[in-house]
Amino acid sequence: MSKNIVVLDYGSGNIRSAQKSLQHVGANVVISNDFQTCLDADGLVIPGVGAFAACIDGIRNVRGLEIVDKRLAGSRFVLGICVGMQIMFENGLEHGVKTQGLQQWPGDVTQIDATILPHMGWNNIEVSQGSRLFDGVAEEKFYFVHSFAAKNLDLVGTEKIDPPLKHYTTHGERFLSSVENGPLSATQFHPEKSGEAGLQLLANWLGCV
Repeated sequence: MSKNIVVLDYGSGNIRSAQKSLQHVGANVVISNDFQTCLDADGLVIPGVGAFAACIDGIRNVRGLEIVDKRLAGSRFVLGICVGMQIMFENGLEHGVKTQGLQQWPGDVTQIDATILPHMGWNNIEVSQGSRLFDGVAEEKFYFVHSFAAKNLDLVGTEKIDPPLKHYTTHGERFLSSVENGPLSATQFHPEKSGEAGLQLLANWLGCV
């Protein structure tokens, strides 16, 4: 049976490409910011392009924080993409401005220490052992467009909850390029712009939902 997926519509610019890619791998996909529709879906995708602060404003305008909290409390799957990953952290620091994120993960999103910014193009992922998201595509390259990232995630497991799987990429410095944390997963890169490897990653996520 096809999974029902909602791509959250909060003013972000890459929702159509995310929708088409998910449809290509067999999902029933709608673009919506209706509160109940977002809660009821099998999976919720939060895309994101542009500035951290602008994305947070859009998320808050559609009660996105409440949607994410309720979904994760009920172990309902959420996937953040690009800035949709960044906003899961406590704060974003852009151009001297500190903006509070959704605070699902501890830590700050800061500018990458690299000679060339933005980090734009294809790059490898250092995939941690046991990943379901990267099953079959751990050696592939994925497409990035960003200047900011979280550098690490200081979050440990408990007796009931496994520690998150953290995956890294290097551009000037090493940063988090993906996280798998129970029902919450995220990618700093754009799977919807990463060709066959990106489609396989999205199919892998659907298989977890």
